[in-house]
Amino acid sequence: MTVAIDRATGKRRGDRAPRPGLGRRLKQSYRKYWYAYAMITPVIVVLGVLVLYPLAYGFYLTLTDADSLNTARTIGVNEIEATYKFIGFDNYADILWGETAYDRFWSHFLWTIVWTAACVTLHYSIGLGLALLLNQKLRGRTFYRLILILPWAVPTFVTVFGWRFMLADSGIINSALETLHLPTPLWLEDTFWQRFAAIMVNTWCGVPFMMVSLLGGLQSIDSTLYEAAEMDGASAWQRFRYVTLPGLRSVSSTVVLLGVIWTFNQFAIIFLLFGNTAPDAQILVTWAYQLGFGQQPREFAESAAYGILLLAILIVFTSFYRRWLNRNDQQLAI
Repeated sequence: MTVAIDRATGKRRGDRAPRPGLGRRLKQSYRKYWYAYAMITPVIVVLGVLVLYPLAYGFYLTLTDADSLNTARTIGVNEIEATYKFIGFDNYADILWGETAYDRFWSHFLWTIVWTAACVTLHYSIGLGLALLLNQKLRGRTFYRLILILPWAVPTFVTVFGWRFMLADSGIINSALETLHLPTPLWLEDTFWQRFAAIMVNTWCGVPFMMVSLLGGLQSIDSTLYEAAEMDGASAWQRFRYVTLPGLRSVSSTVVLLGVIWTFNQFAIIFLLFGNTAPDAQILVTWAYQLGFGQQPREFAESAAYGILLLAILIVFTSFYRRWLNRNDQQLAI
């Protein structure tokens, strides 16, 4: 075997140059991409101030016994120093396995799972049905789209307060049921009907987003696929199953994931609809708020621990969800 050697440098031809150090690589990268670094620096600063710092400080609080009685505070001209202590993971252990763990965490966790599954299922199914309808050539289709998107355009607090007035004992819904000689549920008082009303109101607010997203996905499907399927004798159901659903796969996977995350953390609807009057209808995020700001003493450390648990649950779900989607994509490719 012959190895060519460069006489000028004494190095063998074909040898790789030694890799520069980390500092030199960063310097070269900055010189080459300084404009990109300058553009993303404000974003990084804002994320650090508004997201990373509160998250890190919240996690630190979960390792203490901080509450409204032992944190630093100012009363008049007197400044009281913080006296809370570091207790490690005791808050997590108490929430998950303490004597009252079921009433304080697991019951709300199970209801949050049911709430999320029911709302996202209704959002997707109703939104897909309306998107299929609006994708047809109908007279006045633009007007229908405008009407159906209004619940999404109206501010959430306006929508929820409107539903609260309608669901009151003397509201329009119970008045209509009385006129029809039907039972009048206690929408804002009975636990079952409180949960039913919460799902109903959240469905009203969430369907327009699903409808618009899926309608965009439907319009991106090549019409020749439907023509080919129809020429092959495929029925309407077969065209829906083998053309529409696969064509919506990428859009559906994204909107379902976003729907799960948003619904799991949906604070406004539960809080504005019931406030503190429906403890059994509280999902985890509103229950965490109740512990941290809706009672005395305010349990800052425990409330922060609920927030970290919520984040962990969503991270685990997202990881498994994306892995499941990738596995299905690979099977379809085969």
